[in-house]
Amino acid sequence: MTLEEVLVNESSVREQSTGKALEEVLVSAKNNECLTIGVYESAKVMNVDPDSVAFCVLATDEEYECDIALQIHFTLIQAFCFDNDISIVRVNDMQRLVELLGDKAMDLEDAHCVLITNPTESSWEDPALSKLHLFCEESRSLNDWVPEITLPER
Repeated sequence: MTLEEVLVNESSVREQSTGKALEEVLVSAKNNECLTIGVYESAKVMNVDPDSVAFCVLATDEEYECDIALQIHFTLIQAFCFDNDISIVRVNDMQRLVELLGDKAMDLEDAHCVLITNPTESSWEDPALSKLHLFCEESRSLNDWVPEITLPER
């Protein structure tokens, strides 16, 4: 096996591992009621209590790639996250994200932004969240400020 093949394989394993960690964190946060879903709802939380935000996920797909208003919101959210030391990633599969977060009673029309929050009254922590923070830190050291994660398929 060549060095290039080893590096490609290592990158693929890392990508799968990171996607699985994001899936675990989102499911755990949902079960612990530590999610804020929606661009406007997320902006409210960031404005009122930025210290409660542990992680940010921005999601889009081909249908919304050219939505200028959404891209402006993403830019503002990214800037806020950078200013407040909040780890942030992108996913490019809205459908998969909605499947993970979905609940028949919930309207997930605006799942473009998902915040994972830490409620002040509990100390919910997930080991996969630490893994994601490390992934974001490593990505920033490589000048990839908003890394993209692929969620595992079902």
